[in-house]
Amino acid sequence: MVQHVIYLQLNEPLEKGKLEEMVRASKSWLLKIPEVLSVRSGRNLVPDSQWQFFYSIEVESREKLRMAESDPNHLKFVRDFIQPYTSNSFALDFELDPSRELKYS
Repeated sequence: MVQHVIYLQLNEPLEKGKLEEMVRASKSWLLKIPEVLSVRSGRNLVPDSQWQFFYSIEVESREKLRMAESDPNHLKFVRDFIQPYTSNSFALDFELDPSRELKYS
């Protein structure tokens, strides 16, 4: 299993309610992707952090991650809810089952 986590820096100022809309949209759009097993998203509890929003998806393998990232629902989510409201991001991929040889998954 792979957990793909994306941290995002928000544009300032963000209109009221937009961050909550981004959290809701991440779940509704990304769960439409067949390869996605789960979605997590939220806002940072530290108000002065540069990384105020994150979302993550869990998939079975690196191949499924590549498929999910190119899915039209993911592309629409990024285009409509991420790009207009963020200025920077970084992503990390975590292996959830260290007993597997992930490079072959």
